[in-house]
Amino acid sequence: MERRFRLSGFPQQTDFNNALDAEILATISAAARDAPPAHQETLSVYDIMLYHLGFLDEQFKPNRSDVGKRIRPLLCVLACEASGGEQRVAMPMAAAIELLHNFTLIHDDIQDQSPLRRHRPTVWSLWGIAQAINAGDAMFATAHLALMRSLDAGVPTERVLALSRSLHDTTLRIVEGQVLDLGFETRSDVTADEYMQMIGGKSAAICRCACWAGATIAGAKPGDAEVIGEAGYALGVGFQLRDDILGIWGAPDATGKAAADDIRRRKKSLPILLLHDRASAGDRETIEHLYNEQEVPPDGVEQILNMLDEYQVEDAVQEQAHNWHDRATSLIQSSLGSGPARDALEQLVGALVARVG
Repeated sequence: MERRFRLSGFPQQTDFNNALDAEILATISAAARDAPPAHQETLSVYDIMLYHLGFLDEQFKPNRSDVGKRIRPLLCVLACEASGGEQRVAMPMAAAIELLHNFTLIHDDIQDQSPLRRHRPTVWSLWGIAQAINAGDAMFATAHLALMRSLDAGVPTERVLALSRSLHDTTLRIVEGQVLDLGFETRSDVTADEYMQMIGGKSAAICRCACWAGATIAGAKPGDAEVIGEAGYALGVGFQLRDDILGIWGAPDATGKAAADDIRRRKKSLPILLLHDRASAGDRETIEHLYNEQEVPPDGVEQILNMLDEYQVEDAVQEQAHNWHDRATSLIQSSLGSGPARDALEQLVGALVARVG
């Protein structure tokens, strides 16, 4: 499978992906085996999940497709290894984090009415909103089943309980962030501070959880695990700011979404908030008029793109993204000893700040 960025010098990447695939498939297969018998023509929620995860095609035949960047489970494994643990022991939690992330994606696609995800039709666009909600709910439950497999991997019970609480807390932060994000669509007075609060929950919380969990699984001291978690949080904020850039200026063949899709959907991402602050009174009025539409029309999208260029917004957002990624690197360097896993974490930060999809 082609990835949209490379982690050169990270030989464990293929092994990591294969191990994560195996853990995810084992968890879903075990859940499916426990399901009551169904008519052969009945739609299977497990098949829908496997489609979304890139294991099956639209006819539910095996066909490996783009599985996404898998940054969050990778952070968990690398934080574990950098803290003295083993990939094998962290893999159930890594799978739980990836499944939780995909639960949010299925529901986000419904709420955003996005027709494509990873260059393929979204679940709701193929099987309807109701079945997509079911698939997302099942993905959430499966994430917690994956987490419980940590016991079989040798993680002590008290650590598994802590991981479980963290995964539930993280889910609440994500949902809180999504509620804010949706609420922003009907407001014209959203501030940059409010936006940063929103992405702190919706985007950064799961990266914090991933890094904290990896260190905790390895037996790191609570204070050290918290610092590593803060590195994950900083990386998550920078990751979202880079997403904001790609949501407007990213190439469709790299992002898997329509050009300037965030503008079309009236998302009040950081570039739009900065544009609103920088724009003249007349331009601000135009922006507010376009964002009061149900959907920004193509000529309106072009108008806003021209304004963003005029007011040099892309460079400003990119600078903020770099600052957050620099903070992540600094925290990684200060909290972890030298070694291949720490080097891989630093390399990952560098790859993310320059990613194109």
